[in-house]
Amino acid sequence: VHQSKLDFFCKLGYGKQDICKVLENLGQEALEDDVLKELIRMGSKPQALESQAQPSPLKLIARGSCSASPGSKWLGEDESDSSDHLRPIVIDGSNVAMSHGNKEVFSCWGIQLAVDWFRERGHKYIKVFVPLWRKEPPRQDSPIADQHILEELERQSILVYTPSRKVKGKRVVCYDDRYIVKVAYEKDGVIVSNDHYRDLQNENPEWKWFIEQRLLMYSFVSNRFMPPDDPLGRHGPTLNNFLSKKPVLPEPKWQPCPYGKKCTYGNKCKFYHPERPHQAQLSVADELRAKTKVSLSLGKEEEQRNHP
Repeated sequence: VHQSKLDFFCKLGYGKQDICKVLENLGQEALEDDVLKELIRMGSKPQALESQAQPSPLKLIARGSCSASPGSKWLGEDESDSSDHLRPIVIDGSNVAMSHGNKEVFSCWGIQLAVDWFRERGHKYIKVFVPLWRKEPPRQDSPIADQHILEELERQSILVYTPSRKVKGKRVVCYDDRYIVKVAYEKDGVIVSNDHYRDLQNENPEWKWFIEQRLLMYSFVSNRFMPPDDPLGRHGPTLNNFLSKKPVLPEPKWQPCPYGKKCTYGNKCKFYHPERPHQAQLSVADELRAKTKVSLSLGKEEEQRNHP
């Protein structure tokens, strides 16, 4: 009986010394619940919980290092980015590849450039959608460059093929744009494409708002992937805030008053006055009134002291 209880609590992760001590105090016939309560009362913890409580040492990896194996956790579906401050990225692979290929060649190298750009920023969730028929050998009417990149991205769990098949020699292709918008909407992420998805905007009003607010357009400049610094226009958020779950508001920049000390607007002045940083910005007339009130009050106090 002693050995069976000892093995049972050892499997739970408790130390042998604590278990033997509790069994000596309660007796060999003690119930397992009583033994467990006593172990908890003593403050004994399973080794698994203790190891979880201790923070694991941080491991520094050089930028651009290839030590992380392809298909690692940061690329997996199970690794949620809820604790991360960056939004998930969903890339329209066909749009990016054709843009990089100057709308003539399906350039897989353009997809790789886009993925590397977001990977260097630290985004954990990156998905690229490409129709399945792009795995077929290239033809004259649909040339493909660097097709091996698609295989590599698929092996890293970044690239996802949308279904397609042939029926009586005719290719039947599922609408890949619907996959792109749906996944980005469910993940509350960002769509990377130069397509406006007008047909999908007309289908669903929620998708319409999402596409208008979360569509990130881009350009390729000499094999360089370049999204705009103001994705929603001049008066919209910056690129960093657009790609972040918690945008950082810029600090207000005060413009110095052009009139300086001669300004008579006081607290109504919208400009910054460095000469009075810790004072209430009063107008000249208000300052004179305040000074006269102080002088009058001081004069009354002196009169009361002289004539008690």
